[in-house]
Amino acid sequence: MEWRDADRHRLAIFAATAVAARAGTFGNPNVHVDEQFYLYVARRMIDGALPFVDVWDRKPIGLFALYLPAAALPYGWSIWAYQILALIAVIATAWLAARIAAQVGWVRGATAAGIGYILLLNWFGGQGGQAPIFCNLPMAFAMLLILRGGARREVAAMAAIGIALQIKYSVVFEGVFAGLYILWRHWRAGERGALIWRGVLLVGVALLPTAAVWLWYAAHGHAQAFLFANVVSILQRGGDPADERLAMLATLLGWMVLPVALAVAGLRGGDSPGGDRQGRRFLAGWLAAALAGIAILGGWLLHYALPVMLPVSVALAGLFCIRPRLTIGFLIVAALVGQGVLWSNRHGRGTPAAFDTLVARIAAAPAGCLYVYSGPPGLQDASGRCALSRYVFPGHLYRVHEARAIGADQMREVERIFAQAPAVVILRPSSRGERRDIRTLVESRLRSAYRPLQPARLGSETLQIWVHR
Repeated sequence: MEWRDADRHRLAIFAATAVAARAGTFGNPNVHVDEQFYLYVARRMIDGALPFVDVWDRKPIGLFALYLPAAALPYGWSIWAYQILALIAVIATAWLAARIAAQVGWVRGATAAGIGYILLLNWFGGQGGQAPIFCNLPMAFAMLLILRGGARREVAAMAAIGIALQIKYSVVFEGVFAGLYILWRHWRAGERGALIWRGVLLVGVALLPTAAVWLWYAAHGHAQAFLFANVVSILQRGGDPADERLAMLATLLGWMVLPVALAVAGLRGGDSPGGDRQGRRFLAGWLAAALAGIAILGGWLLHYALPVMLPVSVALAGLFCIRPRLTIGFLIVAALVGQGVLWSNRHGRGTPAAFDTLVARIAAAPAGCLYVYSGPPGLQDASGRCALSRYVFPGHLYRVHEARAIGADQMREVERIFAQAPAVVILRPSSRGERRDIRTLVESRLRSAYRPLQPARLGSETLQIWVHR
């Protein structure tokens, strides 16, 4: 009874912390361009469009499906809706992180684990509805089930991992670790007779949601489109320039080093009488698997660290048990730094008022379709204007690393768009990793058939607005 009362109080603490930590983003459509695009795809799905066919991306369809309830609302309300859904996911994941910490014997630090998870999300671009915000929830549930043990729980855990896979494919590394750990535990217990069949079952359960989606696409004649977007394009995607990759890696490591170091200290020093030492070894393996996923996938954008912050936050519970003052001090620093990041992003990416002003200017332009060559894809959604290509996420058509990975020739697709005479074209300043030949083509088309409007300021960038003459 005492545990249940403490659990309810802990949940209330997590809810209050999450609201306070994320309040600065509520209602702001500029939190991240990825989230703008997820919302756009979901709205297109409601209108009957099919991801990978009518609107292209390589994210799992489960991620877009999560945005469907929000996309059913008018644009302004839909921003609030998806952010509230993300808030609920964060609170639930924090609660599960505390449960995991208690399961391995860190009851005293369980609350610190949940608070740490909430606060660290702000460090790594998790203020809104990025994919890990949602896939961390089934992953945390899966890891808790594995720690508790039992054949049924193990199968349920792999089913949860299968759901996480349909939100973000990079969780495959944590999923492989979970499956291997389950098999090793049975091997260690002497249950070796049916180990291969158990492995087949676990893999099959984890892949079932993805297989079901592929079968649906195959039944509707789109098997190839699904396989290209979800498998081939991922393998064909190129890399950014070496100096840019190194800069991103240095930034990512700079942000990760302190929380990961404290997590390692918690794992090494968090033993307690009667605790689950094997469970703590499991947490160490989970953390290693999450880190391996970052190292192997490359890219090294800041939000790639979000899955790592889940095992890191659980390990903070172990640190609290041996160094409570250090842990509390770190949580205070995490809260302050996180709010600094939110403030910086708000001013760097733009306020809701600046976004609304830009949308109003687009709405006042002559009727016709909108082409966001480079800039926030949310403008396509908020303006209500038609798109002229299934490649609506701007980077797909001008980034060097996408040149061989989208199933179309970038230059020809841009030429095809301009052949349809979009009424409005949006350009952000030139960026690293952009194909200069495509930028030159776009600027040539604009000079020949478009007139510029007064540029618009959105955060730290100035966007050019061109309308057809």
